[in-house]
Amino acid sequence: MPITVGVVAESCPDERRVALAPSAVPLLNKSGVELSIESGAGAAAGFPDSEYEEKGVRIAKDRAEVFANASVILQVRALGANPDAGRADLRLLRPGQVVIGFGEPLTNFEAAASLAAAGVTFLAMELMPRITRAQGMDALSSMATIAGYKAALMAANALPRMMPMLMTAAGTVTPARVLVVGAGVAGLQAIATARRLGAIVSGYDIRPVAKEQVESLGARFVVLDLETSAAEDKGGYAKAMGDDFYARQRQLLGDVMAEQHAVITTAAVPGKKAPVLITGAMVRRMASGSVIVDVAAERGGNCELTRPGETVEEAGVRIFGPLNLASTVPYHASQMYARNVVALLKYLLKDGVVTLDRNDEIVRETLVTHGSEVVHPRIRELMGLAVEAS
Repeated sequence: MPITVGVVAESCPDERRVALAPSAVPLLNKSGVELSIESGAGAAAGFPDSEYEEKGVRIAKDRAEVFANASVILQVRALGANPDAGRADLRLLRPGQVVIGFGEPLTNFEAAASLAAAGVTFLAMELMPRITRAQGMDALSSMATIAGYKAALMAANALPRMMPMLMTAAGTVTPARVLVVGAGVAGLQAIATARRLGAIVSGYDIRPVAKEQVESLGARFVVLDLETSAAEDKGGYAKAMGDDFYARQRQLLGDVMAEQHAVITTAAVPGKKAPVLITGAMVRRMASGSVIVDVAAERGGNCELTRPGETVEEAGVRIFGPLNLASTVPYHASQMYARNVVALLKYLLKDGVVTLDRNDEIVRETLVTHGSEVVHPRIRELMGLAVEAS
């Protein structure tokens, strides 16, 4: 009997993405699975039910039907990433059911415990290891690409000046100067987008390896007099540094910021509050009319004045704290996420059955709950639970 994979509408407020785009359905066809989707689940992303039906996906009349019939549930925001509305799904889940999606497991321990108590096998997309064979499953990078793109557009839209240099009959229009702090996936996309818009762009990152990446996009790499040799972990993410490091960094970065018209911040450390890199005093050194787009707002923000989900003004400088930027481009965000989640599902399917080899790095790093327990070693340790010796 073929395994049934179900997709439900996202219940988190303002979430417009869907876990499976019609374009990704053919990728699963050869895997012998049966697909069902809650009616209207793709509408907000621009995918009507008819597009799924054309691909052979069964349209379920409601959410309960999907949960009742599916062995595997695909979501964008599972319980941990949807803490309020997501709790209503607990009564629909059953032991042995597999859920794949974002779930904030490094911070939302209550959700992990609830999924374990329900007997659910949960794999968290944000824990995907950054290794070569998992590149096609890296949903965090996919969503960060969109966030960086939208952040640059937000900055361009908010500035009281144009970004490119223009030679006009009325004289020369000087280009805007943009600084991007954090040269991960989101930062590099923000740099690329701002460059395409014609701005003079600089990039800064505490990881020395980022210099070549920033310069390859035509931006200037900002070098501060700091010791950064230990600033990157084995997964390629920035590591949290000490208070003295951040204090010195803020002092030097303030001089650079004072020359900018727009600053886009993207610095984040997985599972931790975003480091505060910009103080109110640094903001007040910027010219009136300047803007800051804090992509790290969901993690508390890189600017101490950031208010997540709001726009504040300080000394004529506007600070934007956008949330869930990927959801503002739901069509392509859904297509990209769907390819990531389908790649993981296909990897797990062996002879039509979801097989979890916990010696496999991809499974080991993404598997949060299984067999009515929280099984991820790092999360168990954070929750104060006993960790089996390896």
